[in-house]
Amino acid sequence: MKKITLLALLCVFSITITVAQQEKGIIGFDNWLNTWTDFKPNTSTYGEPTQILTGNITSDITLKKQDTYLLVGNVFVTDSTTLTIEPGTVILGDYQTKASLIISNGSRIIAEGEQTDPIVFTSNRPMKKPGDWGGIFILGNAPTNKFGNEGLLNYGLKPDNLNDISYGGENTMSNSGVLSYIRIEYAGLQTKSYGYLNGLTLAGVGNETLIDNVMVSYALGNAFKVEGGNVTLNKLVSYRCNQNDYMFNDGAQVLIDNSLAIRSPFVSSPEGYRCMYLSSYDNKDDVDPNKPSTLVLASNLTLINATDDLNKAINIGLVKEAIYIKNDAKFSLKQSVISGFKPAVYLDEDMVINNDNLQNISFERTYFNNCTGNIFKKYNSNNEDLESWYGSRAFDNVYSKGPDSETFIDLKHPKTPDFRLRINKIVATTDKDDFEDYDDN
Repeated sequence: MKKITLLALLCVFSITITVAQQEKGIIGFDNWLNTWTDFKPNTSTYGEPTQILTGNITSDITLKKQDTYLLVGNVFVTDSTTLTIEPGTVILGDYQTKASLIISNGSRIIAEGEQTDPIVFTSNRPMKKPGDWGGIFILGNAPTNKFGNEGLLNYGLKPDNLNDISYGGENTMSNSGVLSYIRIEYAGLQTKSYGYLNGLTLAGVGNETLIDNVMVSYALGNAFKVEGGNVTLNKLVSYRCNQNDYMFNDGAQVLIDNSLAIRSPFVSSPEGYRCMYLSSYDNKDDVDPNKPSTLVLASNLTLINATDDLNKAINIGLVKEAIYIKNDAKFSLKQSVISGFKPAVYLDEDMVINNDNLQNISFERTYFNNCTGNIFKKYNSNNEDLESWYGSRAFDNVYSKGPDSETFIDLKHPKTPDFRLRINKIVATTDKDDFEDYDDN
């Protein structure tokens, strides 16, 4: 009887501990950044290239770990071809030829690294710098909100056939392959006519595509850009990128979970880029009004401005908002952490603040820390109504002014920092809520 009673008490204790644990920000019983990430990529060295990738890849091919590959120019995977990459393979983007890898609509990439043996895309320069090479583009045939559903990647890429840079279609569940345990470093080159490329561009990518455990570091453009499509993103990391960490456009329908953005005000561009930027179009005339607007459902994100002197960075104008939402986009954020921004969120200046619009933008059970203002309308002199709305008990948001050293477990670990939340020494380790309770109408 005593054994049964003791067992029952242990069960109750375990349940109590689980309930007491914080659920905000990135979660995991272990630090899932361990072993596969690299927060000092400029110190890593790789062997000389033994194989060259160039031109069009039109038949199935596997890149082997035993070789180091040099990506030369714009490399297109076309004609329903599958590019497979073994765990531990290193691909160097060529600086001289402004290399990029493009997985065309109908083709696939199977890049499944392992936690102890990730796949690495990086610069071939001895002294690596942001923007050394282009980046990775994955194109699919999931819907966009454009007329005719299709778009063209307008980044100055030079395919043999325009079909190789087209994206969009009718298949929400299309499969462009797998990206798992991947690092993309020093991408996002600047072009004269088309601006910056992105570390990873997903255009019209469907929901059968698996994307998790992907780290983009020191991109000169956006780290991740999603143009249309229906995609689920899990355990992504953007680290010290120059422009937006996550950008969503063209009617993208996205679930993003357990992901991280680390900005540095002394590395990132001071020109107003953010952790997240949401819009539905660049040109309203291109958009079919009968198609869905961009919708991003986010849970367990950690967005942090990491600096030893936040006040100085704010005073000299290097700190902007964490999230910018255009008046045509829909967004929901749950159980997340936003730390060190001015303010945390800006709603577009053209957005009418009324009940209908506020129903499309939700912030729940989120931890706002060290933010100069929380949720504002751009250029609005009085944001008290917004602050009161999102500060009500119904949303269960939390506001704090705490140093990073007491807010997160270990930001300054030289190899594997830990960005999980620490409040009263309780770590954010419980599983997230399912997305079932989101209202996606």
